[in-house]
Amino acid sequence: MDLLSSILRELRFESAGYRWLELGAPYRVRFDHPGLRGVHLITQGECELGLDDGTVLELAAGDMVIFPHGDFHVLRARNGAECSTVSSFDLAMRTPGTRLRAGGDSVDTIVVCGAFVVGEPDHPALRAIPRIIHVPGDRGRPLPWVAPLIDALAAEAFDAGPGSDLIMARLSDALLIRALRHQVASEQQSGWLAGLRDPQVATALALLHADLAQQWTLPLLATKVGLSRAAFAARFTASVGESPMRYLLLLRLQRAKSLMRNPAATIATVAGQVGYQSDVAFATAFKREVGVPPGAYRRRVDHPGPAASPSNTTSAAEKTT
Repeated sequence: MDLLSSILRELRFESAGYRWLELGAPYRVRFDHPGLRGVHLITQGECELGLDDGTVLELAAGDMVIFPHGDFHVLRARNGAECSTVSSFDLAMRTPGTRLRAGGDSVDTIVVCGAFVVGEPDHPALRAIPRIIHVPGDRGRPLPWVAPLIDALAAEAFDAGPGSDLIMARLSDALLIRALRHQVASEQQSGWLAGLRDPQVATALALLHADLAQQWTLPLLATKVGLSRAAFAARFTASVGESPMRYLLLLRLQRAKSLMRNPAATIATVAGQVGYQSDVAFATAFKREVGVPPGAYRRRVDHPGPAASPSNTTSAAEKTT
């Protein structure tokens, strides 16, 4: 399995839901539901996208934007006319079906809006994915690889049948993978995405993700990729933003969190699966980075509060875009 596929499989994007949003000026729709990541494809007209940090993007038909980190944002008419803000969540909750309307009586802009959740929101690889992925269209049309995916998503959203949730989740995976591939090709990336452009760094990342139980050391990794220890460490850190051993530590602990969701897995077993030769060493590293011992973390995961319940999150994803 290639590195990009492997990492995105570990992140576990889940619970896609899609709506067709018709907007008439003046309008201002806010997307701010915690835990949800969004995607917008402008199929007609134009609009302005504003982030809470003041960033503004001018969008037109054919443009697609993805929010892998769930940054809160608004879609508004370009004319700048004042109007009240409507929450996308409230809009979806009070509107039956998949076709939503906001703003004035006309239909100036149409947006296909999607929502998804990340199964591993603390995964170190997620940090390198841009906060916004903007894929501009081509003369009013989506890029050739975007259109069929969006069409398939829309078909499932608007004519749901058995298995539609799973189909939409897999199509969302494909959409994000293609968008990240586009991002890598644009040379506007950092972290492991930048590492994909460096063969030695990409090889090292693939080795780490494939076999966390291996007793990796800096000299061993450098030898595997054919570089001196100093040259490898410098190139890896420059591309990924973390030293090789720091990245390995974060990756091991994230994998351990995932493994501990299995009640049959003992702490000692988990420790061995992620490369620790003793559960004491594992517990020490886990508590230093996570803040609680592995056993306490497992109890917290086994008995989450109402807000952390996976079923609540999924329900929101299915209802909101």
